[in-house]
Amino acid sequence: MALLEVEDIHTYYGNISALRGISLTVEEGEIVTLIGGNGAGKSTTLRSITALTPPRAGTVRFEGKDITKTASADIVAAGISMVPEGRRCFPRMTVRENLDLGAFLRKDKSGIASDIDRIFGLFPRLQERERQKAGTMSGGEQQMLAIGRAMMARPRLLLLDEPSMGLAPLFVDRIYDTIREINEAGTTILLVEQSATHALSVAGRGYVLETGSVALADDSESLRTNPEVQKAYLGI
Repeated sequence: MALLEVEDIHTYYGNISALRGISLTVEEGEIVTLIGGNGAGKSTTLRSITALTPPRAGTVRFEGKDITKTASADIVAAGISMVPEGRRCFPRMTVRENLDLGAFLRKDKSGIASDIDRIFGLFPRLQERERQKAGTMSGGEQQMLAIGRAMMARPRLLLLDEPSMGLAPLFVDRIYDTIREINEAGTTILLVEQSATHALSVAGRGYVLETGSVALADDSESLRTNPEVQKAYLGI
């Protein structure tokens, strides 16, 4: 049984069909990536999994349980956290206040304190800016904060939506190093990324989405050497 199973989901924005029968699986301990161009349905797939944009048809299962019609807050409580596209930090709140919000469903004060220390270990820059308002930080620092905030819920599955978008190359490398560290520490990751080069460098498997459907699914090495993928997404 896969940790996450998405089966034939169809999702709409009004009357516009965004996903047309997406199916995918994520096994425990994996990093799986979704790649594709703008409008391919990558972000909508994550929003469908988390019930932010619920699918009209199809099934989403987590740990074997149907969560298709589960409320978003209950999905977080079940063990799925998402880092949204554009980071969505609370700009007028401090770094520490943003991190504390990530643990809003938890009651274990000692565990929360331990996880704060862990986040500061992953991102020392956040500790340096603990009392700084999030809105005054750079895009890379806000991305670190968004990942840290999601990790404060202690997810078993972390959904990352375009973590490299708009970041300087130095920050992109740091973010991807941290994605590896988080996965090696035991968190399963589903990664949406327009930079296929970065995504395939860290993921074990990938799905190529085109116009709301899965066009190709394979291990990362096979996708990297696929001529069509190279031409469309790797600039080769």
